[in-house]
Amino acid sequence: MRAKDLRPESKVDVIELTIREKGPARDFTTRAGASGKVCDAKAVDDDGQEVSVSLWNDEIERVRSDDRVRITNGWVREWRGNLQVSAGRFGKLEVLK
Repeated sequence: MRAKDLRPESKVDVIELTIREKGPARDFTTRAGASGKVCDAKAVDDDGQEVSVSLWNDEIERVRSDDRVRITNGWVREWRGNLQVSAGRFGKLEVLK
């Protein structure tokens, strides 16, 4: 899958991206009272098209700038006019060597 194929509110079967830049991590609390951390990162696919990636909790520490990542069974959302990709609760984010 490529960034150009992504559509808001859709599923991501498999996408590989290169992380270009990570923003600061911030704390969040869900309506149910659970808390954690989230971080926005900018990434590009093999065609050079940019997409935002949401990194959650332990993913924040595992992923560094210039890492190649594979997201499997993730999701896509549109936030403030930009597409965001995430592994979410049920998907998987792998850092590739």
